[in-house]
Amino acid sequence: MKKLLHNTPFSVLDLATVIEGKTPADTFKNSADLAQHAEKWGYNRYWLAEHHNMISVASSATAVVIGHIAAATKTMRIGSGGIMLPNHSPLIIAEQFGTLESLFPGRIDLGLGRAPGTDQVTAMAIRGERFSAANNFPQDVLKLQAYFSAENNNSSVRAIPGEGLDIPIWILGSSTDSAHLAAALGLPYAFASHFAPAQFMTAIHIYRQNFKPSDHLKEPYVLACVNVVAADTDAEANRLVTSLYQLFMGIVTGRRRLLQPPVDNMNEIWDVYEEEQASQMLACTFVGSKATIKQELQQFLDKTGVDELMATAHIFEHSARLRSYEILAEVFKTD
Repeated sequence: MKKLLHNTPFSVLDLATVIEGKTPADTFKNSADLAQHAEKWGYNRYWLAEHHNMISVASSATAVVIGHIAAATKTMRIGSGGIMLPNHSPLIIAEQFGTLESLFPGRIDLGLGRAPGTDQVTAMAIRGERFSAANNFPQDVLKLQAYFSAENNNSSVRAIPGEGLDIPIWILGSSTDSAHLAAALGLPYAFASHFAPAQFMTAIHIYRQNFKPSDHLKEPYVLACVNVVAADTDAEANRLVTSLYQLFMGIVTGRRRLLQPPVDNMNEIWDVYEEEQASQMLACTFVGSKATIKQELQQFLDKTGVDELMATAHIFEHSARLRSYEILAEVFKTD
């Protein structure tokens, strides 16, 4: 059966972007405001991601920010997209998310990633002697599941709070590696196609072909994260998206800056190489008016058959960002 947008759950990935002229405190205030609006507009879940040593991303203490957003909302699911598990001991994450689930029952998601969420020097500062912890990612996911299980109550090491709580675990991926793990464990799979689209189709094929039903999930479930910049006209959306282009130009060149205001002509800013590299990373980006976004997202859904779409939006003005998510909600709610 063909999947249609109006039958597809839609969600938010908030990268807690710090914009030029503002501070992380402003970011957290705007994130809470966006989450409240997103809840009103019918978004399914609201995720934040762990990053470190990036001046434009304020969600390094991810569990703390999740608590802030959960406290500002009432019904929407709030979670991590994701926690970079090799940066932490599974016990600490079990306790943190057990605390969040105890405070906000039935609303917390735990998405887990294998990458460090930063550069190698910072990863060393975070992990120390555990620098190669990514190699233990599958075993650490199993440890985390054990800490959440009621059967762990006889263990010498217990997660309090956390033990016996039903906290959905997701496996995140930006390549094919985690697709095998998500399939083997029978867990939902979220792919970072908003910045790493190259192996997206291959990864979700691997996941679906190898999926083993579990107590957590009977059939494969794929969430795709994409960039969406919507506005009342195509022209305005194409202007707003230049903030995203500038952000990725900084990633390509290694010259990262706070999120910059939109410009009228990107050709005055980047060269051909920078544009080509950024465009490859941003292949899953949808820009335009409601009609344009609707057509292109339906085509994406037809091609991928994903079960849920999650949108992230690097937009300079908070009011324009709110409007973009409002338009996107209208796209999903209309036949």
